[in-house]
Amino acid sequence: MTDTPNNTEQTRFSGHLDKMRVSPGNPVEYFAILNDQRIPLNAWLGRQITLSWSGTITCCACGQKTNKSFNQGYCYRCFTRLAECDACIMSPEKCHFHLGTCRDPEWGERVCFNDHIVYLANSSGLKVGITRMKNMPSRWLDQGAGQALPIVRTASRMLAGKIEDILRRDIADRTNWRAMLRDDMLSLDLISERDRLREHFRDELDALALESGPAGFTWLLHEKERTFTYPVTQYPDKVVSHNMDKTPEVSGRLMGIKGQYLMLDTGVINLRKYTSYDVTLTLG
Repeated sequence: MTDTPNNTEQTRFSGHLDKMRVSPGNPVEYFAILNDQRIPLNAWLGRQITLSWSGTITCCACGQKTNKSFNQGYCYRCFTRLAECDACIMSPEKCHFHLGTCRDPEWGERVCFNDHIVYLANSSGLKVGITRMKNMPSRWLDQGAGQALPIVRTASRMLAGKIEDILRRDIADRTNWRAMLRDDMLSLDLISERDRLREHFRDELDALALESGPAGFTWLLHEKERTFTYPVTQYPDKVVSHNMDKTPEVSGRLMGIKGQYLMLDTGVINLRKYTSYDVTLTLG
């Protein structure tokens, strides 16, 4: 762990990259992760940083070297066999556990059959999403949300996915990362949006509630909106993305951090995209 930098300090860390960790604060606190090293980044705003990829990728599941990263950090074998890489993770309404075809039933029972939250957020405009309860608020911070509101609590991931599938017919279910990295986000009334969506899809949501039973899901009508600020000194005038697969060394002055993106004066880079890449991070 590093301290507040001075004008001449240079610090170097090496290891396999993982997504940044976040800690709620005003602003949000960010930590780069390389192997078991947790490196505070907020104090390096305005300073030069460099990311250098060695050319090696090591699967985050089995530890084998791979020529290409699948699903942000997996080798192809793990990508095609592990439950956490199955298509139903991205489309939970398509859960096939009940058909007996889950890739790893024990994993499915542990991860998918517990309380989940359907939420509204404002990251690049209004969106709907789902997350496990224990992932709040990190899920919202990973998406660069300026506002978030839990709206429904469900007993399973599949049921949360079914609600999301209904609501996304009216609003987005993905973040536009380019819009998220611009300084023109408008504040939204998420409570009013929740009430509007609930009324707009009342018949379908009531039918789903009847199908799932009294323990299936509950509307969270007393939740308060959360708001977040991020460590950004200057947003980019034009969002240009670095690609370490094409340019293994990325360098620039750190102007801000939002979502899983570092904003450099030379362009932005999504660190999560390069999970399992063996890199050297030089600060200063």
